[in-house]
Amino acid sequence: MKRGAVIGCLTWHGGGRQYRRMLKSDGRTVGRSDNPRMAVVALAGIVFLSASPTVRLSGQLSPRDSAVHALNRLAYGPRPGDVDRVARGGVMRWIDEQLAPERIDDPALATRERQFDLLNYSREDLARLYLDAQRARRERQQAQRADSMMSPPADQAEQTPEGLRARRLAGQLQELAVVRAALAERQLQEVMVDFWTNHFNVFLGKGADRFLMPSYVQETIRPRVLGKFADLLIATARSPAMMFYLDNWESVTPGSRPPSPAFPLSAMRRGGQGVRFPRDPMRADSLRRRAEQRMPQGINENYARELMELHTLGVDGGYSQRDVIEVARIFTGWSIAPPPRGGGFEFHDWAHDRGAKTVLGVAFPAGHGEDEALRLLTLLASSPATMHHVSRRLCARFVADDPPDGCVDAAVAAWQRTGGDIREVLRAIFHSPDFWAAQNVRAKVKTPLEFVVSAVRAVRADPDTTARLAQVVARLGEPLYLHVAPDGYPERQEDWLNSGALLARMNAAVAIAAGRLPGAAVDLDSLVPATADRDALVAAVNEAILAGTMSEHTKTVIRDQLSDISDPRQARALAIGLALGGPDFQRQ
Repeated sequence: MKRGAVIGCLTWHGGGRQYRRMLKSDGRTVGRSDNPRMAVVALAGIVFLSASPTVRLSGQLSPRDSAVHALNRLAYGPRPGDVDRVARGGVMRWIDEQLAPERIDDPALATRERQFDLLNYSREDLARLYLDAQRARRERQQAQRADSMMSPPADQAEQTPEGLRARRLAGQLQELAVVRAALAERQLQEVMVDFWTNHFNVFLGKGADRFLMPSYVQETIRPRVLGKFADLLIATARSPAMMFYLDNWESVTPGSRPPSPAFPLSAMRRGGQGVRFPRDPMRADSLRRRAEQRMPQGINENYARELMELHTLGVDGGYSQRDVIEVARIFTGWSIAPPPRGGGFEFHDWAHDRGAKTVLGVAFPAGHGEDEALRLLTLLASSPATMHHVSRRLCARFVADDPPDGCVDAAVAAWQRTGGDIREVLRAIFHSPDFWAAQNVRAKVKTPLEFVVSAVRAVRADPDTTARLAQVVARLGEPLYLHVAPDGYPERQEDWLNSGALLARMNAAVAIAAGRLPGAAVDLDSLVPATADRDALVAAVNEAILAGTMSEHTKTVIRDQLSDISDPRQARALAIGLALGGPDFQRQ
């Protein structure tokens, strides 16, 4: 490889135009037509990734291989030194420690978390900010409409101080997830926060969920990730973020009316403060009629359907459309206080259907209120169909895309034995022979979040509090909390790997190796010493980035690409970039 040959590419957007920048081994850049070989190495990454088969190990895992496997599944990959530390202390002991995160001190992460302003805002604070931003936007639109007789562009409408602050805090929510995943000592806890947030998916971009989502992650999901499944299920059902996302907040029994015609249910949809009536009787009567027309008119089945299909029983869980309707009736009246009152959970007795219902053959007598929904959630949490569905999803996350029956059976047995204790269900999975089986080691492909965070950890990068790392994850296809459909992001390999995705990952890997990863400072000198000895460099990169698990195929590709590079620092950057973008690092 001649000096100045291309070693990778970076793509970004700026000023409304797309720029493609090719990183050369001498530190300069070239344009699209500078060299016919300009994408050779980036494309080589795709070739050897697609050509390299899934790693298949034989025999029992060594203590070191076991540590690598556990760190790749229960954590977001190892940092330099983690593999040896876990292997020396015993991998099962480390797993037990991760299953008890409340006993793990993490002062470094606590210090970093204090840099995120978002954590200083309560849900009530964010509701007020949301209202202020909505009000400022309307005032700006009205002023510009009066001046120019036309509406301002949508992006200008959000450039008010209140709107900018709201957007910055939303970005902090996404970046906080990346920083916690990268820096936390309680790694399994962060993995489970991601798992349950995805299982009980809420779309951040929908209306009031912009201010409801932080409390959903921080107060609903995080404290319960290793607790009882029934408690987590009830907490998500009562969550204003979930109710707004799936529209249950406006599900009412047909013909019901609020105590006051000015009841401000529609404030959530509009971002306003309810309806105020003028003193003029005719005008007030007209506004009352319009307000009543905007009121919810009947039962909404969205939450009832997703509760059974996704959250509990599964698509083949034995429920019918009639069950969906009956569950929706049970959840009528479960609603949200309007933003001026903080946007918390409210049960509206006037909106609840108090008639008799039957769900899955179980009778719910007439005359009950909020309590019958709690009874239903407890019933669903203990259903054999729920045990199997959720256990299978957990095994798919931690063992294999197509989880073995033995692993699922072990998880279900632990669920039955402990009453749905998530900690013990996970313990059963991690003690299952399937978890340690050679065919399941490095058999899963990392999601974009797992890839970015594991790369940050592998090079010991220091992430900042801006949203730039979260934006890298988004560019790779997984914008955090922004999956629109309620099923959450997929787990299977084929959903994440294609030629475009692999090239994007190689671009990100090259950016890391060049010290240009947005949002994170990287010190390669402390990671791998620069050396002119190709074999020594490949060995050092193998140990630092892949804990000694690099395949011979990857070693050969990297050695070949280093053949004509004389500058040790440039050679190191290329070797690290190819190691991070290559097949061994993409798998876990």
